[in-house]
Amino acid sequence: MEHLKQELYKLCREYIVQKAGMLQNAIAEIQEAMNNESKSSAGDKYETAREMLEQDIDIHIVQLNELNKQKEILDRIDPNIWSGVVVPGSLVKTKNANYYITISAGVLKLNGATYYAISSVSPIGAKLMGQKPGSKIVFNEKEIIIEEVL
Repeated sequence: MEHLKQELYKLCREYIVQKAGMLQNAIAEIQEAMNNESKSSAGDKYETAREMLEQDIDIHIVQLNELNKQKEILDRIDPNIWSGVVVPGSLVKTKNANYYITISAGVLKLNGATYYAISSVSPIGAKLMGQKPGSKIVFNEKEIIIEEVL
């Protein structure tokens, strides 16, 4: 099981690296488009197009900053730590789903199984925090029984 948490942790790291690369490439492409934008005789049209491109860059920079915050959260997690209760870095197994409490990285597939990488402050993550095996929580009007906390 120790190996499983380390592999999930690696997948979360890969998610951050991949997403950061995509955002950086998008920013570079937009900057190139801005540099190639030729000022036409219709000055307002040029300024409007340039402003829209600048707004796109700003949106991507905000997303990159959020991703850096997620990386900082992930940096504080030790995948080798085991606890009897749900804490950041825990792998929570229930009858219906498996949750890896780290960052919001979505669905992770590993060895034919599905794991949901969720933040400890997400709605379900917050309910799981501090729980032990055998604990029950209610989420979206459904009872969830925690089978294992690794």
